[in-house]
Amino acid sequence: MFTVGKELEGALGRTGTITTPHGEIRTPAFIPVGTRATVKGVLPESMAELGAQALLANAYHLYLQPGADIIDEAGGLGAFMNWPGPTFTDSGGFQVLSLGAGFKKTLSMDATGVEADDVIAPGKDRLAKVDDDGVTFKSHVDGTRHRFTPEVSMQIQHQLGADIMFAFDELTTLMNTRGYQEQSIARTQAWAERCVTEHERLTESRAGKPHQALFGVVQGAQHEDLRRTAARGLVALGFDGFGVGGAIEKERLGTIVSWVNEELPVDKPRHLLGIGEPDDLFTGVEAGCDTFDCVNPSRVARSGRVYTPTGHFNLTWAASKREFIPIDDDCDCYTCTHYTRAYLHHLIKTREMAGSTLATIHNERFIVRLVDQMRDAIDDGTFKDFKADWLARFYT
Repeated sequence: MFTVGKELEGALGRTGTITTPHGEIRTPAFIPVGTRATVKGVLPESMAELGAQALLANAYHLYLQPGADIIDEAGGLGAFMNWPGPTFTDSGGFQVLSLGAGFKKTLSMDATGVEADDVIAPGKDRLAKVDDDGVTFKSHVDGTRHRFTPEVSMQIQHQLGADIMFAFDELTTLMNTRGYQEQSIARTQAWAERCVTEHERLTESRAGKPHQALFGVVQGAQHEDLRRTAARGLVALGFDGFGVGGAIEKERLGTIVSWVNEELPVDKPRHLLGIGEPDDLFTGVEAGCDTFDCVNPSRVARSGRVYTPTGHFNLTWAASKREFIPIDDDCDCYTCTHYTRAYLHHLIKTREMAGSTLATIHNERFIVRLVDQMRDAIDDGTFKDFKADWLARFYT
């Protein structure tokens, strides 16, 4: 399933190839997020044209709408959304925390301040309750009550039919106490064992379907001993690959990811969940991660925020109103080769849907291309110089 290419001298980074029933993924690679079987506002054909090798969808959201059984009947996630390449699904574990604690899209990446076992965002109601068997939650769509267990997550993800799926885990925040983190690691390990058992049963009972790989998810917050213990426990279960999850202090991202990857087998792929800013991607690649996903490129694009080699800027700024130039002269995306900043400024300011679409195409291409360039730099031995030069320009 995974072959290692060239290793990064003096670091854990490497190139490689993940082989799936729907094609190969050359790594390192950025995997754009199509939460509800679509990258918001962008056709799957456009995602292929901009260089995406695979897409990731969310099991929680697709379970609620349209239902995993409908996607199964359609022939699986790829067939349903007309995407011929590899697909990933996450387990729904992130939504257990984000909806349960009211944080929605983001979590605290600051370990200072409050510590509590029952973290809740200010002014929010808890929509999910975790116990040792699973999670009971209210739908954010219609308020109906539902129950996820490791077995249910596996059943949903098998119906969705992604090439790579993740074991059901409990994601904590950096604000949870050490004691709760210890309990959560034990719970996630127990859930992982149940996921493996159910995955094996479903694989046998659905023998006519393409093989699906199962990745375990390493939690443990900012604690080295918990991260290493969690990784070793999952390695023993024989997963096809691993996800590095959880809220992580940005300043310690490389250190924490390195703890995990030092424990994981070299011949298994490693996915860093929910990371997409350029400096974090460089750090993750250097620390040994092979694939990455994040909603950020598409989410910020919808408000007009776009990436350039010299940093971010917002298309809504008045300066763009009469700029009849591309977002980025060096970008080869459809947006930059056909449209000007002035036109995009007009679309975003008037809230035309085409504005979000064109900005998203650029941002996704920018990040996909950046990680592709990292892969090439590892192969030709120039990664350290490429990283230093690129970050100096972007963050000037």
